[in-house]
Amino acid sequence: MSASASPRLEGRLIALGVCGSVAAYKSIELVRLLRAEGAEVVVLMTKAATAFAGTLAFQALSGHAVETDVLGLLPDNRIGHIVVADTADAIVVAPATARWLGAMANGIADDPVTAACLASSAPVVVAPAMDGDMWTHPATRANVERLTGVFGYALVPPETGSLASGQTGIGRLAELPRIVNAVVAAVGTSPVRRPDPADRPPRTAAPHEADLAGRHIVVSAGGTAEPIDPVRFIGNRSTGKMGVAIAEAALARGARVTIVAGRVEVPLPAAATVVHAESTAQMRDAVQAAVFGDSADALIMAAAVADFRPRQTADHKLTRGGLLTLELEPTEDILAEVGRQAAAEGAEGRTRPVIVGFAAETGSLERAPEKLRRKGADFLVANDVSEAGSGFGTDTNRVQILAADGTSDELPLLSKRDVAHHILNRVAGALDARDALAHTGRPRTES
Repeated sequence: MSASASPRLEGRLIALGVCGSVAAYKSIELVRLLRAEGAEVVVLMTKAATAFAGTLAFQALSGHAVETDVLGLLPDNRIGHIVVADTADAIVVAPATARWLGAMANGIADDPVTAACLASSAPVVVAPAMDGDMWTHPATRANVERLTGVFGYALVPPETGSLASGQTGIGRLAELPRIVNAVVAAVGTSPVRRPDPADRPPRTAAPHEADLAGRHIVVSAGGTAEPIDPVRFIGNRSTGKMGVAIAEAALARGARVTIVAGRVEVPLPAAATVVHAESTAQMRDAVQAAVFGDSADALIMAAAVADFRPRQTADHKLTRGGLLTLELEPTEDILAEVGRQAAAEGAEGRTRPVIVGFAAETGSLERAPEKLRRKGADFLVANDVSEAGSGFGTDTNRVQILAADGTSDELPLLSKRDVAHHILNRVAGALDARDALAHTGRPRTES
């Protein structure tokens, strides 16, 4: 699709049915892709599906309550799955399990996904996912033939790849862009069925706390320590409070979080993966592994990394005596290295992480824009650590968030948790824009 093309599902209501498969987590991303094509999305889930993927992420991304009960009512007492059936321009069931194929082929409406399909005249797209032997079983093949041949459903066949059983074979959920293309084809040029919002399922206030569901966020926190001898080191005043606040906020918003922790003076969240890295060299290796080895969506470099270290480290405790002269050398510039590698990955067509740096200044933030450019970051969070309430060890911070596109946000003095959410708002928006551009060729626009 060219950058000038309009969204292919603009104004459409697409119902997404999610069944109880390990692949259910991929449906979260499918919501994003359908939204990127301009669709309004409402999600229906079988009971088994909720065991694999929670409803909160789907509600946050779709802006609609998730239908999980075939007897469920909307706030105005309309039957939820019936309203979906009457107003959806298409229904896509992804992943569709062997059980669901059998239930649908025989009209057994004991879940909202099957019930909506039975009650709707909208086109239905089915994307199965299951073990290879289940897919090739005669019962499954017969059910698929009935759905496609008699009901006229469009099938997006499963692909060959690694399966949940540990085997490799056919049964893997089709790539998401293929499913989106099938939905676009099923809708075709037909008019929008029910464009009046009053006819459709009502929107809910989507909590921003789940807008990072399915994302992997790496946060560095605390200060680094560069050893002089086995007991002494060169360090700084960082306590890790800002980095931990960001990690906790990201966890609350549904992200998988890895903390690369230097020397910290606050508890680290138990729900995060913690990698301890006391020196700058150790932190560099840990950050590189977490970002590029574990496919991170974003790096937020909140750690106060030492700029210099002793050129030589004594292997024994130095005795107290006269003057001690230390020859210092520059440490690794972790942020700049990650920025260069991310740019290289983007140039090669691979998905690049969103990168956020920090700049602790004293007296003035005038150096921050140049530092942002030089580091190759998407955002730079700059603060004056000499200002009251904005330095190391405080519970508050006053920052300016600079973006690579030239925009900036000057925030008032806030709690570090509130500052964390402001930073994550920018990260979440950048990730959505990145994914929309990758999948549609067009920058994301707000609906």
